[in-house]
Amino acid sequence: MHTNSATGRRKNASAQVRLAPGTGKILINGRPYDEYFTVTSQQSAVLKPLEVSQLRNQYDISVNARGGGLAGQAGAVSLGIARALIEISPELRPPLKSNGLLTRDPRMKERKKPGQPGARRRFQFSKR
Repeated sequence: MHTNSATGRRKNASAQVRLAPGTGKILINGRPYDEYFTVTSQQSAVLKPLEVSQLRNQYDISVNARGGGLAGQAGAVSLGIARALIEISPELRPPLKSNGLLTRDPRMKERKKPGQPGARRRFQFSKR
């Protein structure tokens, strides 16, 4: 049994993804993916790389997701799965790439600036 692994990241979340030939079980931090991600959009984000490559029930996937929130983790898992699939068969690269599944989402939280309560918000101006 040969396993392939890859890392996916989004915002402050990262996901270590391991793919092994199997029946399509997806475990995230030891829990089924649909129990871990309760929002349908997050569940479909996790499944998208498998549906694009038409390998829905051919691999067992175990994921160690940490950091960030659930939305960031869903994006990280999606990228990790796509990268692991390419390791297994490089001919999947064009369809995954055309669906935007190999691009790391670069958007990060903007840092808080000094003299302000947030990244862009200013303290209320008082003329007097």
